[in-house]
Amino acid sequence: MLADMKLLSDAEGRGVIQLTVPSASIMNVAEAIRGVLTLAGHKVRRLDDTGEEWITAEEVFPDGSPAMALRGLRGREDITQAELAARLGVSQNAISEMESGKRPISTKMAKRIGETFNMPYKIFL
Repeated sequence: MLADMKLLSDAEGRGVIQLTVPSASIMNVAEAIRGVLTLAGHKVRRLDDTGEEWITAEEVFPDGSPAMALRGLRGREDITQAELAARLGVSQNAISEMESGKRPISTKMAKRIGETFNMPYKIFL
């Protein structure tokens, strides 16, 4: 596996290290680099393509659950449990039980929810 590294400077005089690694290992490399920088006393911010800080749902909602994600999505989309149930082909009661945590969200159902709302299904597992 070949990896490329460039050392650059930005307009503000900061050093920039640009790495190109195989896609399959990108998360492992990123976490290793984050660990090294943290040990060296640096706070590491993740930035998206526009330069905005990238924050995961787990960081914002550390006690989050699939039930909370489903309730939040339904609220964001401004649809009722009955409307979501109709889209997914299940009963309103099934949605209520998933949102309250009484019924676990299966992988199959998580994929259906993800497809319905064009989102990663793993949010609901």
